[in-house]
Amino acid sequence: MASLKEVAKLAGVSLMTVSRAINNPEQLSEKTLARVKQAIEQLGYVPNIAAQKIRGVSNNTIGVLSFSTATTPFSVEILLAIEQTVRKYGWNSFVINAFEDNPQDVEQAVDLLLSHRPTAIIITRHGLKEINVPKRLAAYPMVLANCVTQDIEVASYIPDDFQGQADVMSLLVEKGYKKPLCLYIPHNAIAAQKRQEGLHTIWFAQKNAHPLTEFFMDESDDYLHGADELKKLLEQGVEHFDYDVIVCGNDRIALLAYQMLLAKGLRIPQDVAVVGYDNMVGIAHLFLPPLTTVQLPHYEMGKQAALHLIEGRKGKNTYPIECPLVVRESC
Repeated sequence: MASLKEVAKLAGVSLMTVSRAINNPEQLSEKTLARVKQAIEQLGYVPNIAAQKIRGVSNNTIGVLSFSTATTPFSVEILLAIEQTVRKYGWNSFVINAFEDNPQDVEQAVDLLLSHRPTAIIITRHGLKEINVPKRLAAYPMVLANCVTQDIEVASYIPDDFQGQADVMSLLVEKGYKKPLCLYIPHNAIAAQKRQEGLHTIWFAQKNAHPLTEFFMDESDDYLHGADELKKLLEQGVEHFDYDVIVCGNDRIALLAYQMLLAKGLRIPQDVAVVGYDNMVGIAHLFLPPLTTVQLPHYEMGKQAALHLIEGRKGKNTYPIECPLVVRESC
């Protein structure tokens, strides 16, 4: 790899001039700057960002503390959006992954994060939840993506789950469905609460709306048990199953619902419609017929979190991001 000294030699200038070309180009004449740029390009020189930081050279870098966002496929677009956005604006970024249920691992991740001397910090999470902000990070410019906290006043970009579920129910009402079976994710989840509010708002705005049958997963359950209540109902006999649409708390529950319905000879959507939530990566293409669902705005959350820091936004509120409805053939 080429060195600063080699660039200076090829351009016929001093080391200080090359440094100014990289860090303060406005201080050089156009002719000198062009000569240095040509030498940099010819040699393929890459500035040492870490060394610049040690010398106190301004270099805008966002450190991302990822609570499992980097190790699960469903929300990784948050990190992609951050990286692409900071590059577009001439900033840098790096990601440190941590497992929030392991305090020692979090402390080690914070040590590593701070060793890179970030200008600002984004904390992300693989699923929407309230988090604890490590105390040593509280003094930094910060924003949260797909998580919230009560520890400090800080901007948080999260999915608008009220709007997302309300849009699903508006579609179902428009299509004339009368008796939904609702299979929610655990009731203590922030998303579950907002989604139920959105569902109720639309459903009970109808005249003579049919009462809802609603089930929440237990907090301790994994999603393999998300359709257990549906299984129990189907075991009573298909002739007794009179729901015309199943509203699933996420796409994994919807996948289980598909398997159970089809195993009983019920057709989707002719006999029973199914809708999901999340539009999860690697899942949507597995459904036949394709699943109507809601897109979690992972990319947009990451983008807005990065722009919040880059643009110097002053707000410290929670900002819901629209969850687009994805209409397919399951209803």
